[in-house]
Amino acid sequence: MNDSKEIPLITSIIHKILTGVLFSIFFLTSSLGQAENSKPNIVFIFADDQCFSTINALGATEIETPSLDSLARRGTTFTHAYNMGSWSGAVCIASRTMLNSGRFVWNANAIHGQSEKERQEGRWWSEYLKQAGYRTYMTGKWHCRANAEKAFDVAKDIRPGMPKDVELGYNRPSKEGEDPWSPSDPKFGGFWEGGTHWSEVVANHAEDFIEEAKQDDSPFFMYLAFNAPHDPRQAPQAFVDRYPADRVAIPDNFQPLYPFADAIGCGKSLRDERLAPFPRTSRAVQVHRSEYYALITHMDAQIGRILKALAASGKSENTWIFFTADHGLAVGQHGLFGKQNMYDHSVRVPFIVSGPGVEQGKKIAEPIYLQDVMPTSLQLADIAKPQHVEFNSLLPLLDGAKSSYDFIYGCYLEKQRSIRTKTHKLIVYPDAPQVRLYDLQNDPLEMDDIASLETSKPLARELFDELVLLQRQMNDKLDISSARP
Repeated sequence: MNDSKEIPLITSIIHKILTGVLFSIFFLTSSLGQAENSKPNIVFIFADDQCFSTINALGATEIETPSLDSLARRGTTFTHAYNMGSWSGAVCIASRTMLNSGRFVWNANAIHGQSEKERQEGRWWSEYLKQAGYRTYMTGKWHCRANAEKAFDVAKDIRPGMPKDVELGYNRPSKEGEDPWSPSDPKFGGFWEGGTHWSEVVANHAEDFIEEAKQDDSPFFMYLAFNAPHDPRQAPQAFVDRYPADRVAIPDNFQPLYPFADAIGCGKSLRDERLAPFPRTSRAVQVHRSEYYALITHMDAQIGRILKALAASGKSENTWIFFTADHGLAVGQHGLFGKQNMYDHSVRVPFIVSGPGVEQGKKIAEPIYLQDVMPTSLQLADIAKPQHVEFNSLLPLLDGAKSSYDFIYGCYLEKQRSIRTKTHKLIVYPDAPQVRLYDLQNDPLEMDDIASLETSKPLARELFDELVLLQRQMNDKLDISSARP
């Protein structure tokens, strides 16, 4: 063969092969990119200590929450979302460990003290999303025994359980009306530590994260955790002025003292309960609730900034937004101020979801746990549910399915247990020993304990026995037989 003819032929063959290989690589890369880009972005906005009954659009007419109202109108609200409780006085720790591990309360407690190496082997929520190609961001309150900087690609201003408090913030106002505290004065530190209110710092970082995410084709996961409205309840004066204490309503279920406070671990030595004087006064409740509302409204303004940045990013059409809180708070209801109890004001939280195809303005009353957001996001990201994850995706409920939870379980230390159906709640105090039974349909504020009524005793015993069975499912070892009705 003539060499001069052979060389162009070989060159042509090589060119075709290389062209085919390059095209295949381009097609494969493009297909993978499209598959990854089809995954929705996920924004998780997390409040701290926010009771379910503190959003205007959901019936709390005394408080202003325009941003959350807007989110509720354009999304679906789960009206009966709960936290299981806690093995610790810091209920936040238990709630967040359940959230990030996907485990029910006592199983979450069992892994709470694991080593950092074990934590990096995929047990955290963010790690699964990382593995699925998500760019992960976090700012604000963490309160888990893990390194947030390792758990997320980007983590800024990681906060502790609460802003630093001062003794002047406790046992106030006095019975004589004296009050040395000011929620808007930076000299008390707390939320003002560092020069910028911590809620505003969360919004600042969120805006930065969104700007960065705009430049990246990867799907993103944002974990935006406010410390608000946890105490010390501090807000700018303009927000404090919106809620004059003497105009704040005293809750209908207000009590000066809770009759079993010591037996249930909510006595005068519990930090949360020391915020106001004993016995509780109407004035103290009004002052603390006014500051609670001011901090919520201020946080709501920062959430508005986040929602606005998302809308302007060009990414919002493929973004799911979840808003909830780690637990509620009493702030004067039942003579209690903290979250270490089994009443709805402390275990029930707001839960709003907005995203592609989510029905607008809808309310779902099926019972859920707030930690169900974790497996929900995994399903959205097309991640198989890990074997250890015990909570359940909410996507079926958004399509009309019933809750997978026949009962809602509640616990606090070795002091309290509860079981809730759609119509009744039984609370058990083993150390009292006492049970309390409430008809939630006719008594939603849980003011009338009917456990001692002869007509109610069969139901109380039935729920008690169901609670014992539920304890086994939850790996709960506490013997509550001393309080059996």
